[in-house]
Amino acid sequence: MRAGVGDPATLPSSEPNGVLLGRRLLAINLNLVLVALVALCVTRLWIMPLPSSFWVDEMGTAFVVRHGASDPSLRVAPQVPASIYYVFPRITEHFFGLSETAYRVPSLLALAVALYLIARIAARLIHPNAGWFAVFACLSLHGFDYQAADARPYALGTCMACAGFWFLIRWLDTARIRDAVLFIASASVLWRVHLTFWPLYAVFVIYALVRLIAHDTRVGWLQASAGFTVLGITLLPVLNDALVLLHQAGAHVVVPRPSFADLSNAVKPGAIIGACAGAALLNRWYRWPRVESTPGWVPLSLIIGWWLCEPLGLFAFSWLTGDSVFVARYLFVALPGAALMATTAAAAFLPQQSWKPVAAVLGLGVLLFLGQWQRVWPMHHNSNWRLAAQRLNAESLGQDAPILCPSPFIEARPPVWKPDYRMSDFLYAPLSVYHVQGHTYPFPFESSPEAEEFAAQLSERTLSFSDRFALYGGERAVKFWRDWFSARPELEAWRSKELGPFGDVDVIVFEKGHQAARLGFGTAP
Repeated sequence: MRAGVGDPATLPSSEPNGVLLGRRLLAINLNLVLVALVALCVTRLWIMPLPSSFWVDEMGTAFVVRHGASDPSLRVAPQVPASIYYVFPRITEHFFGLSETAYRVPSLLALAVALYLIARIAARLIHPNAGWFAVFACLSLHGFDYQAADARPYALGTCMACAGFWFLIRWLDTARIRDAVLFIASASVLWRVHLTFWPLYAVFVIYALVRLIAHDTRVGWLQASAGFTVLGITLLPVLNDALVLLHQAGAHVVVPRPSFADLSNAVKPGAIIGACAGAALLNRWYRWPRVESTPGWVPLSLIIGWWLCEPLGLFAFSWLTGDSVFVARYLFVALPGAALMATTAAAAFLPQQSWKPVAAVLGLGVLLFLGQWQRVWPMHHNSNWRLAAQRLNAESLGQDAPILCPSPFIEARPPVWKPDYRMSDFLYAPLSVYHVQGHTYPFPFESSPEAEEFAAQLSERTLSFSDRFALYGGERAVKFWRDWFSARPELEAWRSKELGPFGDVDVIVFEKGHQAARLGFGTAP
């Protein structure tokens, strides 16, 4: 039958334009949802913990900033000031004073830059639409979020690692001198941020070699060799400093040598398996079309290297030297690699149109499950030194009341520690940040014959003649000395009470027996 004028077959169909408009509106709305989810996650996980109390190492940062890296008391821990990071909190203190929020803002900004670069790297190496998923995969890792509100070098290190990888990719893509210079600059700064970041340099080299061998770069062997030679020359002073510090590394070990279970946990298999399983289930449920392409072995050389090199390098170093450096916060710089690996695992099951909706679901999950919704203001660290000091001062023990302060730093051991160690020096940095009222006495990081001899003399000659005294410091040390003093014969009639909880910080006040009942003291548990 011939179509007439009024036949739909002869009318221009508006369906293609309508569908196209609908898709564009949906894409705009979905982008707004993703932006809002990132903003909410950053606000809850990064910004709201900023005002919370410093933890021990952050008070070490405040000491370095205020006293300078050349302070004589820092000789016991020369690795502490060995970072260019301190320039940034020094600037913020100049303008805003000693403030938890001000000290942490540089880390917040550095990690924000890192998150942007991770999205760019995911779009370049995995899939053009994978950036949002990689962002939320990072935000799902507690160790990644932790860096944003930490007045320590780790966020800056993560930022420099991301910049190094991004500019290396761009340099190998384009062969532009500007990108080569930016790569060399970023990579040369990385080791100057923290001395444990050396394994990542192997990833830079491996990725460049893979692309050169695969003829997947505009950069020639001569150019690449020249660039990496310049980078190596810039790192020679840092290498010298690292070798000097290596000889005394054993004095600063804070963790035992890692087990294979520790290594397994460090590489975040749960995040990767979860991303893969979740994407596979969604693919099966919605019957998405088969994914035609996944990242090849060239991009995988960077992703897998970034994921594994830092944990494997520090694991091997810890076992070969006997000096364990397998500390969780030293491994934070590898977390973007774990997030990219999780994104790669999901890529096998996510067609092009599903990346953003799935990323939105992941972002919502991050916000709901990691937001610490049991409290209004989430804590940055399980240490509330500020509140502990405030509660101790509220007890009004008096300016002459003995306050016994175990140092939270492992270097506070004989012969470095002595009964006459200055309370204003590095090993007692918490006292310079959160002041306590009373006459403070230095105690070491852990018990020793010298410490117990000093404690016995103090108990006989000073404490027994006081009306009240307090223990203030790390929870484990405070509880040890509480039990130790409770067993002293001259303090037999005394009672104690705990003022906490303050996370891993503790305050215990001792009171003579005839006044304890009046003030509500109980027997020490």
